[in-house]
Amino acid sequence: MAQKIRSGDNVLRLIPAPGHPAILPKEGEENILITSALPYCNNVPHLGNIIGSTLSADVFSRYNRTRNRTTLYICGTDEYGTATETQALKEGITPRQLCDKYNALHKETYEWFDIGFDYFGRTSTPLHTEISQSIFTNLGKNGFLEQQNKEQTYCEGCPKFLADRYVEGICPHCGYEDARGDQCDGCSRTLDAIDLIKPRCLVDKTHIVTTKTSAHMYLKLDAIQPQTEEWIKRSWKAGKWSPNAVINADGVIIDPRVKGGLIPTPLTRDLTWGVPVPPEFETEEYGMKAKVLYVWFDAPIGYPSITANYTPEWRQWWFNPKNVNLYQFMGKDNVYFHTVYWPSVQIGDGRDWTMLHHLSTTEYLNYEGGKFSKSKNRGVFGPAAKETGIPASVWRYYLLSTRPETADAMFSWSDCVAANNNVLLNNFGNFVNRALKFVSSQYAGIIPEGGDEPGPLSPNDENDAEFISAVNGLLKDYIDAMESVKLRLGLQIVMHVSMRGNNYLQSSGLNKALMTLNPKRCAQVVSRAVNLIYVLSALIYPFMPATSDSILAQLNAPARVVPEVLSTDILVGHTIGKPEHLFKKIEENMVEIWKAKFGGDGEETRQETAADPTKATPGASKRKAAAAKKTAQATTDHKVPMTPEVLALEAKIAEQGQLVRGLKGQTPKTPELDARIKDAVDVLKKLKGELVTLSTA
Repeated sequence: MAQKIRSGDNVLRLIPAPGHPAILPKEGEENILITSALPYCNNVPHLGNIIGSTLSADVFSRYNRTRNRTTLYICGTDEYGTATETQALKEGITPRQLCDKYNALHKETYEWFDIGFDYFGRTSTPLHTEISQSIFTNLGKNGFLEQQNKEQTYCEGCPKFLADRYVEGICPHCGYEDARGDQCDGCSRTLDAIDLIKPRCLVDKTHIVTTKTSAHMYLKLDAIQPQTEEWIKRSWKAGKWSPNAVINADGVIIDPRVKGGLIPTPLTRDLTWGVPVPPEFETEEYGMKAKVLYVWFDAPIGYPSITANYTPEWRQWWFNPKNVNLYQFMGKDNVYFHTVYWPSVQIGDGRDWTMLHHLSTTEYLNYEGGKFSKSKNRGVFGPAAKETGIPASVWRYYLLSTRPETADAMFSWSDCVAANNNVLLNNFGNFVNRALKFVSSQYAGIIPEGGDEPGPLSPNDENDAEFISAVNGLLKDYIDAMESVKLRLGLQIVMHVSMRGNNYLQSSGLNKALMTLNPKRCAQVVSRAVNLIYVLSALIYPFMPATSDSILAQLNAPARVVPEVLSTDILVGHTIGKPEHLFKKIEENMVEIWKAKFGGDGEETRQETAADPTKATPGASKRKAAAAKKTAQATTDHKVPMTPEVLALEAKIAEQGQLVRGLKGQTPKTPELDARIKDAVDVLKKLKGELVTLSTA
């Protein structure tokens, strides 16, 4: 098929897609290094984990590629530490076998979600050991290590020192019988294993557990703190961090550990599964023989060590602060370790590290009014998303449209289905399919004569000035949002662009009559619609790469960059591919099926039933499902014209519904929160009333 595409690096995407080998930064250019928090290797990720780090980072990685910036996205599994040893013990396998198992499950999950790492590695590698030990040694040479003796739990039967998670006992605060050595699940207090009453060894509960003194190396965070605070304030301002638990929107450090004064923190542990301390510290002078590095010390070193496994030129990325900007993505619980702990280690190491430029954090994504829980089978974990039959692109769209950027958000099956049917199918997919089918059926798939000249469209165009200006304004808003890492806003703008496209086709009256009565105008409308679809292929690529690929195949066009203005880049005489539907309708009755399948079967579910008896009443559930189906049919009846106004209103209703559910899921309940919920519900009711009015007009 003939391709007639305007060429040049201002149109075509030149930077390869994720996974291309040997990406290295270029001197004097903007080079983007991206990491997402390393997932721990003792379980599979749930949807909240995915949106909190890996998926969000993938979107920003792909966006930078649509700007032709040299971009590297690195991630991998965090494999050392007590949690790994404990889980391996439970499963009756070695820590290495456990890590092999879960590393594969993580990779399988991310690949299905189209998360495109340039390299997905792991921390249990020789290079990780080498780099971790070199940093530890440098900290010692620079005077930032000190030895401390500490009482630790010791099992007489094993016999060995027990890490905190190898010990259980009675909580000294609330009396909970099965408190862990690091935290009590009864009262949620942080514990020290030696404080447990009647401690017992998890390896063999009949063994006697006592305490003994053990020597460990500590990092003198207090000595580094002045430099760390200075760096935080400088980097926060330069990189425009999102407000988080360490520094607020006014640039004030609010973390209580920093405000109260940092104290030395342990860097070693009495374990077998971990990075061994450097040989020079195993001498009698230091007494670190048979100890390993603490997982919170070696985990962030995974970023450079995984890069080192990707390329021997890894230092070009990690010791190049003048040419590389580092963006890191994570949930809010990881903020301290990436903004205080790890930067302090880099400062203490003394080398010219590439340090954090921009921090992007998320709040928590909860599940249908509760929390994700693997033990209670509550929520969607790992490969289970594939079992639903919902395509990865739809999953990505819904999770990103619900991204908890400023407050906790709530996953809802009803909202997920509505997002597919009302936004993707009726808005985005409808515009692309309607325009391309018209070209295919009326022009034999060839862009007709009479369209626009190559290049930017005039904002003073006599026919479409308002349309062109509106699209150009949205393109600017999109770029501003994405540059600021406001991903959810960026996705909303993409849907507004497609809505503009739907509106344009309707207001222009694109049909056979226009083709007959005014062929030149019809050709112009077709050209502008097709070129807007080409722009949408780039705008949607970060969020839904498979959808972008499908659009490009239907356009018979190469991947392109995000433009700053709408222009004619697909030219007269270009032959498009075969038009196909981008999305399929999801039946409403699947909501109740998925709720039942992923709703959980543990104590949390029983507590909810006790709090809300209607959940345990089959008749109430059936009535609720019937009412939901009736409402859905009333608002999506195909006899109602799917005008841009209706589509826009449905999108607002879906978004407002997510807000209401998110607010209702927040704790603790306060009068202020109740007032916000009431206001949000009132807005939702008003929007639904407007939709009824439009539907019956």
